[in-house]
Amino acid sequence: MVVTGIVLGVLGVLILVTLVASIRIVRQATAVVVERLGKYHKTLDTGVHMVIPFFDRCSRPISLKEIVADFKPQPVITKDNVTMQIDTVVYFQVTDPKLFTYGVDSPIRAIENLTATTLRNIVGELELDETLTSRDTVNTKMRQILDDATDPWGIKINRVELKNILPPRDIQEAMEKQMRAERERREQILKAEGEKKSSILVAEGEKQAQILRAEADKQTKILQAEAEKAATIAKAEGESKAINLINSANPNAAYITLQGFEALKTLADGQSTKIIVPSDIQDVSGLLTSMTEVVKGDKNINKTEKKSKK
Repeated sequence: MVVTGIVLGVLGVLILVTLVASIRIVRQATAVVVERLGKYHKTLDTGVHMVIPFFDRCSRPISLKEIVADFKPQPVITKDNVTMQIDTVVYFQVTDPKLFTYGVDSPIRAIENLTATTLRNIVGELELDETLTSRDTVNTKMRQILDDATDPWGIKINRVELKNILPPRDIQEAMEKQMRAERERREQILKAEGEKKSSILVAEGEKQAQILRAEADKQTKILQAEAEKAATIAKAEGESKAINLINSANPNAAYITLQGFEALKTLADGQSTKIIVPSDIQDVSGLLTSMTEVVKGDKNINKTEKKSKK
């Protein structure tokens, strides 16, 4: 009875262990390949599955997420015989767990070696400058070639990127000198263009200033001429009105005599040395004769002084 109980207990434990071993839980974004008696049987997707213990063997979970592989720098020779160090980053994803399991041994190493050889083939057809400026072209070509090559392995190449391109030290120094010279050339061009624009603006400013000054002088002269014209007209009109008023007043002999004395007073204040006073100061013609004699006397004195100076 005791032996029977022990046997039943052992059998219960074995059944429980078998049931536990037959249950397989697959996590999200993973897959498991099942082999039955050494032969591929099926692929387990996400969820709970039942397998036969001791007959079925399950592989390690295969990640179906996108994987990033950063490969170490590889020496690459360009078309113009420049050796560079280029490291790449490959983004890939497992699309078929069966092919991934049985397609190639060490898939990551296979992708790394395939990336290195493909990179050498593509860069070998390009010169140094083209390699530095054609990253997108190199990335696209490598992705296409790697995707076609890894398709039998159940791998999808999503993207390939050239992470770093390191030319030799002497090439880097030459490129730095070239860039420095280019920056200095651009600086000189910008400086020359700035000085040119500044000179043009200064010249245009001086031109505008001269035009404005000329316009101001012109307006000033016009206004002065108009003022002199108005003053002359006003003076003439005033004299005309005065003469008309005198004529309309019918002046007598005393007024004319007084005007004659005023004229003599003016002559006496000048530089004349000879004054002829007519006997009849009221005679206007005599007054004019006196003024004529004074003028002639002044002319004769001036001539005498010029001769003495000679």
